[in-house]
Amino acid sequence: MDRGYEKEGFETLKIKVSVAKKFRRYSRGLSKSQSMTLRIMIEFFEDNGISPDEAMGPHMQTLESLIKKRINGVIAIMKDIEKNQTKPTVAMMQSLFQEAEPKKKPLLLVKEAKKKKPSLLKK
Repeated sequence: MDRGYEKEGFETLKIKVSVAKKFRRYSRGLSKSQSMTLRIMIEFFEDNGISPDEAMGPHMQTLESLIKKRINGVIAIMKDIEKNQTKPTVAMMQSLFQEAEPKKKPLLLVKEAKKKKPSLLKK
């Protein structure tokens, strides 16, 4: 039995034999009762705002193109931020750090006093 629907009665629908057979196979494939399968199908169409007459192909292609446009927009925004904000900021920071570095002064070497050559003393 279907949970939550145990006390509910059954109603008959008139459908063609070929449609009933196909629906029963589909219900068995889902491992659901025929009532639950039909309820799930109706909820799917209502929740997604689509009609069973519409093909999903164009609808999915429309969504895909919309997502691609949004992604391209995000990429363009990130490139603009990098170009107009990040790179100039990095350049300014580098120039500040280069100016802040103390200039290296040449080391003062203490000149050693010239060693006197020993003079040759004649004895």
